[in-house]
Amino acid sequence: MAPVIIVPGNNTVRSIGSHVWMAVGLAAGLGLGLAAVLTHSPLLFAVTQWLRPLGTLFLNLLSMVVIPLVATALFAGVAGLGDLRRVGRLGIRTLAFFWGTTLAAILIGFAVAALLLPLAPITPDQQAALRHAAVADSGAVRHAAEQIATGARFIVELIPSNPVRAAVDGNLLPLIVFITIFAVAAAALPDEKRHALTDLADVATQALIRIVRWVLLLAPLGIFAIVAGAVAQFGVQLIQVMAVFIVTVIAGLALLIAAVYLPVVALVARLGASRYLRAIRASLFMAFSTTSSLATLPVMLEAAESDLRISRTVASFALPLGASIGRSGSALFQAVAVLFVAQLYGVPLGLGGTFQAGAAVFLASLTVASVPSASIVSLVPAFTATGLPLTGLQLLLGLDRIPDMFRTMTNVFGTLTAATVVDAVESTNKEEHAKTRRTDAQGRIG
Repeated sequence: MAPVIIVPGNNTVRSIGSHVWMAVGLAAGLGLGLAAVLTHSPLLFAVTQWLRPLGTLFLNLLSMVVIPLVATALFAGVAGLGDLRRVGRLGIRTLAFFWGTTLAAILIGFAVAALLLPLAPITPDQQAALRHAAVADSGAVRHAAEQIATGARFIVELIPSNPVRAAVDGNLLPLIVFITIFAVAAAALPDEKRHALTDLADVATQALIRIVRWVLLLAPLGIFAIVAGAVAQFGVQLIQVMAVFIVTVIAGLALLIAAVYLPVVALVARLGASRYLRAIRASLFMAFSTTSSLATLPVMLEAAESDLRISRTVASFALPLGASIGRSGSALFQAVAVLFVAQLYGVPLGLGGTFQAGAAVFLASLTVASVPSASIVSLVPAFTATGLPLTGLQLLLGLDRIPDMFRTMTNVFGTLTAATVVDAVESTNKEEHAKTRRTDAQGRIG
């Protein structure tokens, strides 16, 4: 079996301090905005408007680096797998489980968001005001929205005649498709040639990660600026909308676990829900508290060997791989986030736009660079593909801490479920093969 090169996903051991400062920026923005609303002070309203350039600066810096970062990380992650034929049956089954559950998570995210987000409606006037406030930040995005293709044209334009031109025009989904095809081709090269490309991509990714970390130092100020202005315009109603968004994400993640993971474990691995939850609870607690799949990996390995009795071969392959690409919880969060921002700004997506957003979320989920709030940073392709204002990313950053704990726990849940299910299938196949061999041997003796 070929070695697997792991490019960490949203699993960096992140300092809680970064989330604390983002939360401080969110709280300060809420405080200033509410103070302006409650006191009707012209000075406070003016301050919220003066702060807007800080938010614009943060978005420009983030947009500058995110696209090349997604490109290099996606290439390194896919090409680093090596030739899928050499990874073998175990690798194909594990990858199929991760990708299949990611698609299911995206569909569940869209469905739950469509049901629950309307519980906190935004009036057309408020949506128009938010769009007007985002004009300075989203000129390129509006241009992309005007170029959105539908139907057969969308399928055709997924394959760009000029990938560089697609990126320049802000049409990022075809660029990601090209990078994925290029990475699959590179994965089939001999190891020495493939490593030359993946090493270069890894180095570029690390340099871009460092730039993103510098940019995110401004995140508390950017969050403070955008939240203060938004709350000054819409008051308590915006806070209610944010709360509904968080509840929607948590409800979607719970549904993913209850409707997909637990039934699969019960049907394939013959494990009851209570027994399975007892076996993996330490891993779930670790994921919830650290918001890091990678930090949870040692606990997952212990649970796989001691409690779930998963073979070492399967556990040593599926669990590290899952810590990188097992992102069903993050994909569900991103699906909800797309519909949330679309509702907030009054951007109609329709069936075609929703499909494009889902495709962008899935492709970005193949691997995401190990930067703080990677699930939000990697939303840029989905936003640009559907014409959503990038200003919405700052609101999501401020709200990220609570959803991050739940989605990381769901990611770990999915990784352990993948190992459990694949091990059960492998064991069944081995037993059937052994039984066939015994029958053949008895036939020869007879």
